[in-house]
Amino acid sequence: MPWLEDFAVGDRVAFGRYDVSREEVVAFARAYDPQPFHLDDDAAAATHFGRLAASGWHTCAMAMAMVVEEGRARDPDGAGSLGAVGIDTLRWVKPVHPGDTLRCETEVLEVRRSSKRPGTGSVRSRLTVLNQHDEPVMVQEPIVLYRTRDEA
Repeated sequence: MPWLEDFAVGDRVAFGRYDVSREEVVAFARAYDPQPFHLDDDAAAATHFGRLAASGWHTCAMAMAMVVEEGRARDPDGAGSLGAVGIDTLRWVKPVHPGDTLRCETEVLEVRRSSKRPGTGSVRSRLTVLNQHDEPVMVQEPIVLYRTRDEA
């Protein structure tokens, strides 16, 4: 993962590719979100989804997989990231279906050095997950902690 100094407000990055399979949608739902519209084609067809839809939490997990892969590409040692403190907002704006291909875009909204923990700081960004039609399917604003190079 990158270091705090690698971020500036307004920075934008596009990355990732995640092909959503029916098998994965159903397996995730069985384990973590066993609602009929995530498990059964007929049940899903009778809802506003119209067909089998991935759990929103599965969409979060797929996005996280792309975020971590991008972070490793930018910093293979992973020395900068300290994890996240939370997500200010999270919206599932469009269903994700088997056969979709997802990708991510981020925009840095805020970069702050910590006044309480020298050598660290936080980055608040907007993470948008888009499908193959460039339609947003999920938007969140995570706050991630990073080390600073000068204190490493």
